[in-house]
Amino acid sequence: MTQSTPQSRKNMRARTKLVHAGREPSEQFGYVNTPIYRGSTVLQPTLAALEARHSARFTYGTHGTPTTEALELAWSEIAGAAGTVLTPSGLAAITLALLTALKAGDHLLVADSAYLPTRTFCNGFLRRMNIETTYYDPLIGAGIEALMRANTKAVLVEAPGSQSFEMQDIPAIAEVAHRHGACVVMDNTWATPLFFPPHERGVDLAVEAGTKYLSGHSDLLLGLVSANEHWAKPLRQTFDFFAMCAGPEDVFLALRGLRSMELRLREAERQGLALARWLRGRAEVSRVLHPALEDDPGHAIWKRDFSGSSGLFSVILKPAPKAALAALLDNLQLFGLGYSWGGYESLVIPFDCSRYRTATKWQPEGPALRFSVGLEDIEDLKEDLDRGFALFRAQL
Repeated sequence: MTQSTPQSRKNMRARTKLVHAGREPSEQFGYVNTPIYRGSTVLQPTLAALEARHSARFTYGTHGTPTTEALELAWSEIAGAAGTVLTPSGLAAITLALLTALKAGDHLLVADSAYLPTRTFCNGFLRRMNIETTYYDPLIGAGIEALMRANTKAVLVEAPGSQSFEMQDIPAIAEVAHRHGACVVMDNTWATPLFFPPHERGVDLAVEAGTKYLSGHSDLLLGLVSANEHWAKPLRQTFDFFAMCAGPEDVFLALRGLRSMELRLREAERQGLALARWLRGRAEVSRVLHPALEDDPGHAIWKRDFSGSSGLFSVILKPAPKAALAALLDNLQLFGLGYSWGGYESLVIPFDCSRYRTATKWQPEGPALRFSVGLEDIEDLKEDLDRGFALFRAQL
């Protein structure tokens, strides 16, 4: 067989790209998968080669290995990016992207619905670096123009919002940001490039937590930052400053997960929508927060810009005491209580955004829950929740 190339795969569908991107069996003695390369030192054959090492393909462990290169190249191809770097976690990817775009004295705009550890980094580390952060209503769209300053150098978006699932108008925000010379950074973990091509929609630096759907098995920590042509070189330079390297075993597991990611993501979408619609009909539920549902406030933007949804969504319950919530959650057998998502197992957590929102108010009618729907049979998941809701009602 002949080896496919990024150019020959250009018009192929995502599912095919996921199987073939980043693989060079001819360089691995015919083995299908790129193996784990561990190590720091890369030997050079001559003095001339040693002195010219910066132009070599591999020079030192922190600058990349065949394992990391395979995932970087594959992810760039899938995301439509000019370059990608890997980090030890999703949060590390967010911090690296922001540090690529910002310097002391700059101003940053962050969606009020962003991932809480992102806010913690902005309010703590970036403040120490004399970088000011302003939080904005995630529904602001082109109205973000009013918040732009002469020193606004980056806008961080997340669609949908973490936990509360507001849908941002990314193209409108990107148009304004670029007109003012600001970099658009996006946390695209929920949709992945398969359901939202970030760089086609105006995003400069796209962040993904590979811990979630790229892994799919809750057994690794990994972050990815992909960049468009303008930001690829600054991103790589910032990465080299920190040498924020991902572990080789985690990268290998991510490469393995990459091959089946679309199949798992499509099943997560199907399962998530099925459970969301079932929960929408429950008497205990006040609202379901899922942009792919036709009656969701963000559905029109989702339908315009996205080609799918993941298995992560939230619900607002009717008013209930904490004892009722505990009776529900403590007695579930199939939904684990855990702060990650995107794995094969279903998870649920309670959350309350009101304690940290600053640009918008979070005032739900009752307790809020975030669900990550796994690969269990959907009927078993419904039965598990049905038993839990019976205990919930008994405490009202």
